Amino acid sequence: MTGKLHTITLYGKKECCLCDEAMEVLERVAESQPFEFEKKDITEDPEMLERFGTVIPVVFVDGEQVFRYRINENRLRALLSKEM
Repeated sequence: MTGKLHTITLYGKKECCLCDEAMEVLERVAESQPFEFEKKDITEDPEMLERFGTVIPVVFVDGEQVFRYRINENRLRALLSKEM
């Protein structure tokens, strides 16, 4: 790999059990495949709340939406294995 890490952005909110599950998957994956991470609370941005309000969590890898509701851990690992 070139040394540049993939960037994962998780859109969710507090008191969201699927968001908590997504975080658990991301934490497991990060143990063996490091990445840059940003977590965004959709309740702090009206535009994001309208866009993602009923489909959270939403996960982007390198700016591309790849998951909503649940993360497929194996697919995420495969995405992170690809060079940028």
